[in-house]
Amino acid sequence: MKALLLVYVLAFLVVTFVWPTWRLWRHHGINGLVLPRDDSAHGLIGMWFKGLMAATLVFAILLASGLSPAHFGPLPWAMQDVVQKAGYVLLLLSLGWITRAQYQMGRSWRIGFKDDEIPDLVSSGLFARSRNPIFLGMRVTLFGLFLVIPCAVTLAIFALSEALIAIQVRLEEAHLSKSLGDKYLAYAAVTRRWL
Repeated sequence: MKALLLVYVLAFLVVTFVWPTWRLWRHHGINGLVLPRDDSAHGLIGMWFKGLMAATLVFAILLASGLSPAHFGPLPWAMQDVVQKAGYVLLLLSLGWITRAQYQMGRSWRIGFKDDEIPDLVSSGLFARSRNPIFLGMRVTLFGLFLVIPCAVTLAIFALSEALIAIQVRLEEAHLSKSLGDKYLAYAAVTRRWL
């Protein structure tokens, strides 16, 4: 099971970050990696996101190499078979959800945003139900990871991701409001942030 978790984390990173970035570059000549490397709030969030994903990968590698979850501050109250199975279901469903949302974004997909870029508004498909379906899927993924391996490390990863996503979503919404004006505000008025 621990090796399976590593396979999942690697697949998640490839399917949700590497593949869409490569696809966007190959088909449209657009670099989808636009997180700044500066001292702005956006740059800081980007740095923390990268660190969080790296920590998740290192954690999965350590588990696959034979370390027990007992080394990472186990949470016995959450260690139940049904909880772990629910976690695996959430991992699979969220990966499908994120992949579909990224596909529906098409050439508008980015990791981060540029202040001088005016994106196309995507408001159909999953975006008709949620303004942030990709981030919603990431939230579910990291909660699923916590359910599969309930320990202090996965709880910390989940808690930190919740804070980072909440800030990033607000930064992106402010950018979209400024860039798209009334068009985005009308969309936001009828579509909820999450579900």
